[in-house]
Amino acid sequence: MKKINWRNLHRDLGYFYIGLIVSFAFSGLLMNHREMWHPEKYTIETKAIEVKLPAESDINEKYAEDLGKQLGIEGKMRRHMVKKGEFRMSFENQDVEIDLKTGKGEIISFFKTPIISQTMQLHKNTSNFWIYYSDIFAISLIIIALTGTIMIKAGKFSWKQRGWKLAVAGIIFPLLFLFLLG
Repeated sequence: MKKINWRNLHRDLGYFYIGLIVSFAFSGLLMNHREMWHPEKYTIETKAIEVKLPAESDINEKYAEDLGKQLGIEGKMRRHMVKKGEFRMSFENQDVEIDLKTGKGEIISFFKTPIISQTMQLHKNTSNFWIYYSDIFAISLIIIALTGTIMIKAGKFSWKQRGWKLAVAGIIFPLLFLFLLG
């Protein structure tokens, strides 16, 4: 039986998945900041509105859907929430933000940003094919990481001298975030 060439496996998996690695990394960066801005949406129109809102306890899904219709929004409602003193509704092609105290707000209409929107969809896709492909990708990333540890056999940059220290630091760092911020 032929011996596995770990260096070749590492290289070939890296080449095969380079597009997906870059796409996931790029869309991951965008997803990390989606609360600050909407990278997948391109705003084309902002319309000021003023509505009389009920008490916060009376704001529910039915109210949000009815208000969307009153405001002339035709798309399907995705979600609604009250957050930081604002009533927010998200539709397929519009977002609505209304200040709870004043009733003043805006309807933001948008298109999907080409390429960025499709790339970010990689993180959100739940089709069976994509789930299995992503599982294979995850296993391949594990293989790429592990084969990378054995590529340099000896010397000051080898696993035994330096690699294990960096690996431990790389494991401890995210664990600190989990425990301290979780």
